[in-house]
Amino acid sequence: MAEWQKSDWRNKPRIQMPDYVDQAALQSVEAKLASYPPLVFAGEARRLKEQLGAASRGEAFLLQGGDCAESFDQFSADGIRDTFKVMLQMAMVLTYGAKVPVVKVGRMAGQFAKPRSAPTEVVDGVELPSYRGDIINELAFTSGSRIPDPSKMLQAYTQAAATLNLLRAFSTGGYADVHQVHSWTLGFTEGEKAAKYRDMANRISDTLDFMAAAGVSSETSHSLRSVDFYTSHESLLLEYEEALTRLDSTSGKWLAGSGHMIWIGDRTRQPDGAHVEFASGVQNPVGLKCGPTTTPEDLKVLMNKLNPENEAGRLTLIARFGAGNVAEHLPRLVKTVKEEGANVLWTCDPMHGNTIKSATGYKTRPFENVLREVREFFGIHKAEGTIPGGVHFEMTGQDVTECTGGVRAVTEEDLSDRYHTACDPRLNASQSLELAFLVAEELSERNDIARAAAV
Repeated sequence: MAEWQKSDWRNKPRIQMPDYVDQAALQSVEAKLASYPPLVFAGEARRLKEQLGAASRGEAFLLQGGDCAESFDQFSADGIRDTFKVMLQMAMVLTYGAKVPVVKVGRMAGQFAKPRSAPTEVVDGVELPSYRGDIINELAFTSGSRIPDPSKMLQAYTQAAATLNLLRAFSTGGYADVHQVHSWTLGFTEGEKAAKYRDMANRISDTLDFMAAAGVSSETSHSLRSVDFYTSHESLLLEYEEALTRLDSTSGKWLAGSGHMIWIGDRTRQPDGAHVEFASGVQNPVGLKCGPTTTPEDLKVLMNKLNPENEAGRLTLIARFGAGNVAEHLPRLVKTVKEEGANVLWTCDPMHGNTIKSATGYKTRPFENVLREVREFFGIHKAEGTIPGGVHFEMTGQDVTECTGGVRAVTEEDLSDRYHTACDPRLNASQSLELAFLVAEELSERNDIARAAAV
């Protein structure tokens, strides 16, 4: 069997990718990207794989979150900081609930391309190619804006590099200090409607006070003032992915240099397709979205293709069924994994199956449906005796009004106030943190059950 090469995907059926008109311009961009430094490094990807392996055994928990699709126009240091900040707050709450480390992975520094349900869209009788993300074309509804432009890959690379630079500074420069993060969370619970979360926040305060009294503080422990923070995205635009793929001199294995973790969407998981072919050959941790149409037979083939050595931490299965549908679809996949003896990390994406169109015409996601799917996910794993190892949210640190509900009670009438997403609706900072408190309660219950079983 011939050794895998990073261009092998070009011999496979491709979908959800643009057809570039100017091939010479495309090749020029690919050549430039191929000469640029990778955005991430193999040692980082290996460390993430180890941590995801721990999550698959219940020794850690994965928090994956960030933008639906990163935007060139809305790119700013404040935006990066705000999303990083709320993820740190969520991670602290989840750590307290789970009593294990939380692996923090952002949908950042690469989440520029989006699959679409149709290749074209119609507005006022005019039909144009669909918007596929800023790395490919533009949101403006004009014929010129919707032409795929390969030079956008260079802008995406520059923005991703700047984002990673800032994230690394935030992670190690003191911004992630555990006491500062908790002070932000206490601010959230001061509101009357969030009072029900104050008890857990106060217990976290007591824990930090005890640690300080015992001599463990930010001044004495580096781990309390810095964090590991990783990036991830859907590896949809394979020309970009191939150009940033490098051979790791330490291991002799290929690395997707575009991000620490890549995933394959529910629309592009064909076992003989280009996207699966590409992901199969890189050493990065790989995620696989599993939707209602995922069959046990599909899953067996995909697990074998994407993780032939059955490495812990290599493959994350991201369940996305929609509230009310989890019990119909997840058990058969869990049983398939058990029958195959496969090492996987199970996580829940409660966003993509819960998108609805509001009466005001905006796409939204009701907070209560997002929470319901998470609880159903935990319930199935409890029944099957398997480990619910993480959650995957589309969210932002900004005060947007895109998803309804939560303690701030965003209504359908409020959606137009601050609806800024270019694609799908995101949880805002308050909704994200509230969800973390509620997931932490589920994790606390999981731990109580495990302790009782061990007695």
